[in-house]
Amino acid sequence: MNYLEEKIEETRQKMYDCYSKGQDYHQVLKFSQELDHLLNELTETKTPQINR
Repeated sequence: MNYLEEKIEETRQKMYDCYSKGQDYHQVLKFSQELDHLLNELTETKTPQINR
């Protein structure tokens, strides 16, 4: 697993922990947005670039 994939799993776990403990919605949202960003980064690294 590379660094980005590890960061994704770490962020996913933090988000789940916040949610399951009933913490503030804004904190869950923060982790969700961070996770979205990381997943987009991963997608970009795994998608071949097409030169136009």
